[in-house]
Amino acid sequence: MHFVRHLLPAALLLAALPLGAQQAGEARAVLDRTAAAFRSMGGVEMRFTARAPEGTSQGVIRLQDTKFFLETGATLTWFDGKTQWTYLADADEVNISTPTPEELQSLSPYSWLSLYETGYNLKLSPQGTDADKTTYKVVMNARRRDMDIRCLIVYIDKATLRLEKVGLLYRGSKEAIVLTADSYKTGQHYADSYFRFDGAAHPTAETIDLR
Repeated sequence: MHFVRHLLPAALLLAALPLGAQQAGEARAVLDRTAAAFRSMGGVEMRFTARAPEGTSQGVIRLQDTKFFLETGATLTWFDGKTQWTYLADADEVNISTPTPEELQSLSPYSWLSLYETGYNLKLSPQGTDADKTTYKVVMNARRRDMDIRCLIVYIDKATLRLEKVGLLYRGSKEAIVLTADSYKTGQHYADSYFRFDGAAHPTAETIDLR
């Protein structure tokens, strides 16, 4: 696995040029194969390291189909395919919402793999380094300046079709957030209730319904 040692500069993330249909088609095929492989793994637990301008942190996400449970520091997020609960431990409050597709793009690996469907140009990086021999590098640049994610780069292991790392550059930011996969567990099974907030586990939490 190829680990990121520093934040990817914004200039690198925005370096993709207008693409021909053939190259975009190849990149799209890689993403579609990766998404299919992800789903064939059943329930997945992925532990990761996040590097952002604010610092470095660790987290874990557990996925099954479109559902997920995300732990990042003092924040817990559940999504059952329709409703999202975000629990903030420091404030002891839970926010309930129905996230938009754009909001999910910030959280779910499944959404990253289908981002190209919502207005992004694709580029499959050419082979040129030793890393390229074992890793696909797909660059997605937003076609419109008002999109929340300006650019996303995904690195995918060619042998396993697993995500190795992801770089996200958000609108208004000059530095990317880089997520590096540290470990995977596949073939897991999670009950549907696992992806919903359990009020009994947080009995004092204030509920803020944003739906």
